[in-house]
Amino acid sequence: MKVNLKALSDALGLSRTTVSRALNGYDDVSETTRERVVKAAREMGYVADPTARRLATGRADMIGIVYPFDAADLGDPRFREVVAGITERLAERNLDFVIVSGRPNAELDTYRRLVDGKLVDGLIVARTLVDDPRIAYLQSRGFPYVAYGRTQVAGPYAWLDFDNEAGARNAVRRLLGFGHRRIAMISAPLTLNFAAQRRAGYLAAMREAGIEPEPSLLVECPFTRDGGLQATRALLAHAERPTALLVDNNIAGDGVFRALVDSGLRLGHDMSLIVYDGVPTDGAYPHRVTAVVQPTGHATGRALAELMLRLVDDGAHGQQLDTPEIEAGDTDGPVRG
Repeated sequence: MKVNLKALSDALGLSRTTVSRALNGYDDVSETTRERVVKAAREMGYVADPTARRLATGRADMIGIVYPFDAADLGDPRFREVVAGITERLAERNLDFVIVSGRPNAELDTYRRLVDGKLVDGLIVARTLVDDPRIAYLQSRGFPYVAYGRTQVAGPYAWLDFDNEAGARNAVRRLLGFGHRRIAMISAPLTLNFAAQRRAGYLAAMREAGIEPEPSLLVECPFTRDGGLQATRALLAHAERPTALLVDNNIAGDGVFRALVDSGLRLGHDMSLIVYDGVPTDGAYPHRVTAVVQPTGHATGRALAELMLRLVDDGAHGQQLDTPEIEAGDTDGPVRG
């Protein structure tokens, strides 16, 4: 027999509000009371009525993220780790996490349905744009969101990001230290904020070294494996090809790595390669690709969820900036010849 909130509250001699907040992990309930309530709920077979709960609280008990349905992230272990971290932290508060498929170039329609239908209590906005209409829309509606990546927006907002300029700058400095001067960069579309920031880091490091970057060595390509493959083939066709490549994302980086291997060039000897977030070891074997590594993964997912919880609970616009590092592999080294 199912026990409802009233029966559980009466049995414990506590108010329904206290029992509800204890079951949902609010920190204004003591740990002793919370443990007592959880134990009684388990023993009595308490089952929450989700419809009644949503009517009473006006909340969906769900956080969402919208992704284009053709996004390569679904096969990306980094993305899966982030999702696992978000899901785990939200579950500790009895909240669900949902990934919503959005049509490319029509994401705003999906955002409107989620917001107007009150289907989620907050949204994580990934792959932020330099000028992002999704964030402009959410701000206009006063709807809670956490940006996974910064953007150009007025006023305070909650975000988690990495120091993209510093990561690219340090990668270029490493290649310059090896004696490289013809350093190419393959970028995701520069409408993406992270791509614009990483390009800025590349340019700053080159100019800092007194080298004016050659426009033909700066390639923007689709955020796909094939995009990286085709961009690399175009660079290798130059009469004077680059001696080093920096790739600003691991999805295109997988294609870049394959193109270089197929060309017969020896990585770390004939061509140096650094890829943001690296290339999976099973795809890069027997190489270890030198990478700009960011603490993405499970911990990042939990941090995003924590920012969302603070925003939904208290309206706090938390911000977190993490610093990437260079993880040396065997795909870069001194310029030769």
